Amino acid sequence: MYNKMWHQTQEALGALLDKEPQKMVEPQRNQVFIFQTLATFYIKYVQIFRNLENVYDQIVHPQKRILIRKVLDGVMGRVLELKNEMVELELTEFHYFDDILQDLKLAPQQLDIPIPKYFLKEKLEVIKGREKILAQILADSGIDTSEMKFPVKSMPFDQAVKLIQIAERARQGRLRALFMKQIYLQEYRAKQSKTLGKKVTDAWAAALCIQKVWRRFHQCKKTEKLREEEMIFLGMNPPPLFNEVSATVIQAEKVDRLRNEVQMKHEEDYREALVTIKNDLKLIEGLDIKENLQDQIRHWFIECRNLTGTFPDYPDIEEGGSAIIFSNKTIQQVIEDIIANQEEEEKNEKKKKKKKEKQPKKTKRQKKGTKEKNKEEDEKWKMSPSLFLPAMKEGCNAYKEIWMNKDESWNFSQDFDPELIKEEKRKELESEIRVQVDELMRQELKNLKLAVDREREHPAKVGKKKKKKGKKGKKKEKKTKKDKDLTADRTIESLYKELVEEGLLIQALKVNLSDYIGEYSYLGTTLRQVSIEPMPSLLDVRQLITLYGIWPLGSAAVHEKAPLVKSLLLAGPSGVGKKMLVHAICTETGANLFNLSSSNIAGKYPGKNGLQMMLHAVFKVARQLQPSVVWIEDTEKTFYKKVPNAEKTNEPKRLKRHLPQILKLLKPDDRILIVGTTRRPFDAELQSFCRVYQKIILVPRPDYASRYVLWKQIIERNGGVLTSALNVSCLAKVTDGFTQGHIVKVVKAVLTDQRIRRQIHKPLTAVEFITAITSMDPVYKEEEESFKNWYAKTPLGKKRALAITGGSTEKAKDKGKRKEKKEKKAKKKK
Repeated sequence: MYNKMWHQTQEALGALLDKEPQKMVEPQRNQVFIFQTLATFYIKYVQIFRNLENVYDQIVHPQKRILIRKVLDGVMGRVLELKNEMVELELTEFHYFDDILQDLKLAPQQLDIPIPKYFLKEKLEVIKGREKILAQILADSGIDTSEMKFPVKSMPFDQAVKLIQIAERARQGRLRALFMKQIYLQEYRAKQSKTLGKKVTDAWAAALCIQKVWRRFHQCKKTEKLREEEMIFLGMNPPPLFNEVSATVIQAEKVDRLRNEVQMKHEEDYREALVTIKNDLKLIEGLDIKENLQDQIRHWFIECRNLTGTFPDYPDIEEGGSAIIFSNKTIQQVIEDIIANQEEEEKNEKKKKKKKEKQPKKTKRQKKGTKEKNKEEDEKWKMSPSLFLPAMKEGCNAYKEIWMNKDESWNFSQDFDPELIKEEKRKELESEIRVQVDELMRQELKNLKLAVDREREHPAKVGKKKKKKGKKGKKKEKKTKKDKDLTADRTIESLYKELVEEGLLIQALKVNLSDYIGEYSYLGTTLRQVSIEPMPSLLDVRQLITLYGIWPLGSAAVHEKAPLVKSLLLAGPSGVGKKMLVHAICTETGANLFNLSSSNIAGKYPGKNGLQMMLHAVFKVARQLQPSVVWIEDTEKTFYKKVPNAEKTNEPKRLKRHLPQILKLLKPDDRILIVGTTRRPFDAELQSFCRVYQKIILVPRPDYASRYVLWKQIIERNGGVLTSALNVSCLAKVTDGFTQGHIVKVVKAVLTDQRIRRQIHKPLTAVEFITAITSMDPVYKEEEESFKNWYAKTPLGKKRALAITGGSTEKAKDKGKRKEKKEKKAKKKK
């Protein structure tokens, strides 16, 4: 099944790789056409990624998995490149693809970007070991995480006695009320019997009365059942066993576990086979390979001597040795290359003589014409070159050559293929033996030159080489002077322990990104058509966190080549889930979490030297144990316009000067992400704020669709049962302006253990939740508009506003570049 799925996805990827260069080579001017082409490629690559990720997770063959992984990383990188192109084109982080999804006949849920399972699978043991060490350090230092989460307040003795008295009196009151109710019912029955007098003697009348009541009750139940069946048929209500886990799902989970076990076993066998097969080849074919190489090189010596009259210069080790000359070439081809090089040298000498003649100077008109042509070319949009397309093409070619038409009827268990290993190891063995052969043949060539030609090596070349080496040494010395290690005498383990004890390295909460519930924005395109910028949906935010945070941190190959994102800012009102998203990034990638919030570092490592030492230790550990996330909570305090008097003692602006320097030092190899969260970004200096944070994501309050999903899922997760008595749509409508945090608090307050037990007799109603939420303050539209206005002042927001008001995107980009140049000039003057 998964082999068939792999073949289909590879065919789709091959077709897409053939189409892409055809459409992207020609420069275009129509912005709508460009965006549609980019968006279609983006959506198709996401679909291919979903299939490939599923195949890589489930397929068992170790050699197939290596190729799939290579292609998978390429597709991930290409998706990020296309996303970057769309951002530069539309000048916004959020895009809407309603029209394209309709054309491709896809649901919005299929646009959700999955997180590869191998991010955690491949380093599960390392993560578990790190968690144990962290828990041990916290236990030894006396910091208990459970106490931190749930602090227990002490209570005076008198207050405790009062509470017990109140509870006991309430119990007695309830018992007294029950007793009085029983007495009242007895008296009421006695009065009724006196008023009625004699019993009813007509049995037929009594039976008719009972029959009416029963038929009415039975018909009501029947109509209710029919109505429910109709709603289920129309898809308005879920089926009765919708939430229960079926037997097929349980069986599928068992099969997945078995597949993972087989994967591990096959990979271990494959690693062992790599060593054993190489050793066997060395014993059997090693001497033959050595003799063939020597004969080949000797033949080359003789042919060069016959053609040129002198022996050739042997290539250096740095250049690659004899591998450069004989890389997939026969001896005849090498001889042809030598002759061709000689002819080219003669032609080049003739051309140089002709070029010495003076060329006519260009007139002013010609210069103007060339400038105008260059401007027209700049106006046209061109796709920037991709770093991932070659890797994907290589993967597709390898699939076509090896796996496309391969007969695997003999390999039912999908174990490794020994013949493929032999081919790989032969090349490795040849390269290892070639190094030894090169040393021998260099000596042999020297002896030949001394004996036959009596030519000695020129000392000038040796001197040049020595000089070059001296220059390289100087460069290395300069690099070492720049990078000073303040903790050279300390181990990573000791620094790790110190940071944990100081509270700078904290344990991330186990929260998955799928727990951040949200719905797709269905009005995005319609609002943009009317020149109204819509607020992003929660699903859009989740996608950006996956693209900018999780994918680059999870894959080293993607992080090195993809558009580099060093820092993220999550801005939004309190309760929208900013902190949860930070913890989700760490959970999904297995990253370390460093807390450099102004409130957390207050009073720690005082002075300039102390601050340098702290930052050095944090980023040294972050580099060694990457991936890592550096979190700055309430980051607006670090960039305060004016520090409040109450916070002056904490020195909240300690990191302001150092953060831009740290970002410059971060390289593509460093899988470190700086994430800031803020609920009051208007209090910060905008220029310095935007200089530090590369990507700004606005996290909004949930819209109606997201609130509807939130209410349903949170009630069910906390033990609630959804019935027809609970109007979720009404709840979602009434709670406009309330955040995810408000909804979670209300649900936990209402669904106590006692209320959960009483659901069978008394189902949940919307009134219970509405009465609980009335005491909370919502996020009003004015506050949301203030966030929107602040975002419009950011560099990307300004460019977007210019593009909407009538200016083209190119003008917006030019204006942004001019402002940046002015700022740089002002800095230089200062």
